[in-house]
Amino acid sequence: MHAMNNKISVVINTYNAERHLAEVLDSVKDFDEIVVCDMESTDHTRDIALARGCRVVTFPKGQYAICEPARDFAIHQATYSWVLVVDADELVTPELHDYLYQRIGTDDCPQGLFISRRNRFMNQLKKGTPGDDQLRFFIKERTTWPPYVHSIPQVKGRVEHIRWQPGLNLVHLAENYVRDVAEKNNRYSDNEVEKRANKHYGVAALLLRPLWHSFRDYVLSGGFRNGVAGLIHSTLIGEYQFLLVAKIIERDLLNKKKQ
Repeated sequence: MHAMNNKISVVINTYNAERHLAEVLDSVKDFDEIVVCDMESTDHTRDIALARGCRVVTFPKGQYAICEPARDFAIHQATYSWVLVVDADELVTPELHDYLYQRIGTDDCPQGLFISRRNRFMNQLKKGTPGDDQLRFFIKERTTWPPYVHSIPQVKGRVEHIRWQPGLNLVHLAENYVRDVAEKNNRYSDNEVEKRANKHYGVAALLLRPLWHSFRDYVLSGGFRNGVAGLIHSTLIGEYQFLLVAKIIERDLLNKKKQ
């Protein structure tokens, strides 16, 4: 067993997350505690979590379409100070598990760590060095999590990025199929428009932002190494930017007509 100050709680936010949850929970079973914060799921999410010995707490879903409003509540339900936040569609590798326990046992451990995340798309992991770093490991007493989409936890203290090596990453399962990414792009861009109430774009952004983000993912981040699957995924990355900019322009045009 780990000493009290070297124990880690895993926190998972869920809503109708039965699709991947069993696989996710199996990947974190060797941590000291698993807390599942459920937003009143109507599927078998709670049953799956309880059957695997998780502690399940509830956050009222209300009108929320995203999990961020429940994040701060969830991390402060953890028993231990060190918290690893894992989404209900992410796996923790054995290498990452071992690294985190080794790191918190050192004198120079920061108060927060960014962890790389690799996407699984069309049943293959994206090749190359991950560029999708997530701040998911931190001391809960030093951390707050803003309640808006794609928000980053605010950690008081030193924060570092884990220097990536093969295996030192989360594995993202939710974007395995084209329909998964397309549905997520539409849902997340709706929420991002609300966040960018004071942001305005023109035709140039509508054309250039999708092209740049697709190029960055396909060429600079190594998406080309995955062949046709990599090209499709990079194009979907650009689609998100197109939807976001188009919806902001749409909002502005509709507001002008109301005036």
